[in-house]
Amino acid sequence: MDKLDLTKKYKSYFTAKTKPELVTIEKAHFISIQGKGDPSEQLFANRIEALYAIAYTIKFMYKAQNSDFTVSKLEGLWWYNEHRYPGKTIETATEVPRNEWEYRLLIRMPEFVMAHDIETAAATVRAKKGLQLAGEVTWFTLTEGKSIQMLHVGPFSTEPETLKQIAAFADVNKLKKNGLHHEIYLSDFRRTAPEKLKTILREPVL
Repeated sequence: MDKLDLTKKYKSYFTAKTKPELVTIEKAHFISIQGKGDPSEQLFANRIEALYAIAYTIKFMYKAQNSDFTVSKLEGLWWYNEHRYPGKTIETATEVPRNEWEYRLLIRMPEFVMAHDIETAAATVRAKKGLQLAGEVTWFTLTEGKSIQMLHVGPFSTEPETLKQIAAFADVNKLKKNGLHHEIYLSDFRRTAPEKLKTILREPVL
């Protein structure tokens, strides 16, 4: 039985260069969990745990039907109340207090996975692991279209340096923000040294 690997099937989606580039991102389906607060807090880790628990439960549901797949990379959409923090741009948004950030964590799903599979998986996760946050996992569809992206290598604290390059690229090409800040975590930040982290930073534009 062949195992589907989305990072290979959608190679351009999971690949970026170390300089800004303009790309067109296709429509994709995800399982998702939303939250607000400092990502260093335990609740953020708990939400990641619940999301992965659902992802692996769905994986094994389909593996039993001879449709196995590799659980994809963790991703995140990030935003904050722009009325409360006016004037912040892509490269200065890190000045917003971490506990004011809102986020939507994502794991991309194969096209054969259905939205209703989440309900079945959540019931299994709650029964077997007692993870009540599994009930907060939802189906999410994202169509970003035209976007600027760049590979950031290093700790999250130095992302503003990469974001400044993206902002400069947008200015030169007269492109404006058209969606939420998007991060794709190519490295497992729970197990990788900060200086070795690889993260795709993506900004939808028009």
